[in-house]
Amino acid sequence: MTIELLGMHFRARHGCLESERVYGGEFVVDVRMECDCARAEASDRLEDTVDYSRVYALVARIMDEPRQLLEAVAGRIADGIREEFPSVGELEVSVSKKNPPVGGDCEWAKVTARR
Repeated sequence: MTIELLGMHFRARHGCLESERVYGGEFVVDVRMECDCARAEASDRLEDTVDYSRVYALVARIMDEPRQLLEAVAGRIADGIREEFPSVGELEVSVSKKNPPVGGDCEWAKVTARR
């Protein structure tokens, strides 16, 4: 079964430029997790599945830790989910940065980590 949390919006201070780390920017995080949810389907108990609120809290905590690279942010989120939720199989974490400083018109920069 696939569990997704899509469109988690954050204001964070990730980036290589001083201005990005001082003023911050807008980011969107998407998480896709493959899980064996047979137990949860049968029991209808939150303890038997991946608790979305715990995933969100983990993402929010990591987004609050300034990093230079989106690659580092996405990888840290993916590794954190793997540690906290061993039942998660395949995992995909995308971190998008609005209006990245690329010297031209660019709506988003996006990095995706897969585990």
